[in-house]
Amino acid sequence: MVKIKVAHPVVELDGDEMARIIWRFIKEQLVLPYLDVELEYFDLGIEHRDATRDQVTADAAQAIRKHGAGVVCPTITPDEARVAEFGLRARYRPPHATLRDVIGGGVFREPVVLGGLPGQGRGRPGPVVVGRPAAGRRGVTALRAPGPGTLTLTFTPEAGGGDPVELEVCAFEGPGAASARCRTDASVRDFARASFRYALTRRHPVRLTADDTGPTKYDGRFRDLFREVFDAEFAADFAAAGLTCEHRPAEELVASALRGEGGFLWVCRDDGGDLRAEAVVQGSGQAGPVTSVLVSADGRTLAARPAHGTVTRHYRRHQQGRATSTNPVASVHAWTRALAHRAALDGTPEVTGFARALEEVCAETVEGGQMTADLARLVSADHPWLTTEQFLETLDTGLQKKMAAR
Repeated sequence: MVKIKVAHPVVELDGDEMARIIWRFIKEQLVLPYLDVELEYFDLGIEHRDATRDQVTADAAQAIRKHGAGVVCPTITPDEARVAEFGLRARYRPPHATLRDVIGGGVFREPVVLGGLPGQGRGRPGPVVVGRPAAGRRGVTALRAPGPGTLTLTFTPEAGGGDPVELEVCAFEGPGAASARCRTDASVRDFARASFRYALTRRHPVRLTADDTGPTKYDGRFRDLFREVFDAEFAADFAAAGLTCEHRPAEELVASALRGEGGFLWVCRDDGGDLRAEAVVQGSGQAGPVTSVLVSADGRTLAARPAHGTVTRHYRRHQQGRATSTNPVASVHAWTRALAHRAALDGTPEVTGFARALEEVCAETVEGGQMTADLARLVSADHPWLTTEQFLETLDTGLQKKMAAR
């Protein structure tokens, strides 16, 4: 079989534990046999991150920004126990936090729709995609008030920028706690552009939530900037595509999702989007694998990853020589989303077709009743399931048949 040529590199960020084991199989059995692709590889396993004092993460982020397409394996975010376990020299921040700082834009979490599962299947509304800002939140600061006193918020302009502004926040009558947050206009505009471009690509209307009962100078500014960017830069494209952009109360969108409605991009103004995403996905009958893509404001750069961790519990079983049933579908879709974006940048429909074919194999396999234990439990308590290796081998067989028939 002649391999399909990928015109430009894809940046690969390797990870840890069970996710790393699955990652290697996907790359070696489901990608490289079919694609002639240059992978610019970075090992983000925790030992190598420690050996480089995490310089490897910064280098990887810059490589993704340079080439425009990256695929990211889940990595360990060390807590104090992990620092002790690996003898780390520091408690490193999550790699995706570094990627967000470098690439900016927005993060979009999207359930993988698989037939054969309760609440999913062909013909149902599309998934609820949840977006949140990638970067730009600065100066998140907290304090403990030891006793009575007054908390103030002060803004001191640079020279020539006017007089300082001081506001009283709280008069503490006793001990307490407080936090302050801020976000730049530029970061909100970047998030808006990333959101609208992603919505156009996925053909989803946009639903924006900002708290109308909260601080109007914070939430209101967020909403106003979104509307400003939409009206000036995207309204015509949305109209041509038959898509809309609306502001909706959060409780209304939650109710819509729980009723089974979908097929829209839910834009959240802050980091609570991660929690809201999980609640909606689980509660609206869309339980299953979830992908997460980081998209730059100009839409050129995309980094895709599965929206789960390194699956430590399964890795411990694997280390003991025991069988596991770890779901690889989100990791497969991280590869397909990165490859499809690479194809869109390069104008290579053959690569797009391959990515689509691999996603179809995943869906057809699950629809045919072959799945890992986590998905089987969604069907029934006694539904049969495959081990990690059996499921991956089934995907491999299905892909071979599909590609041979093309």
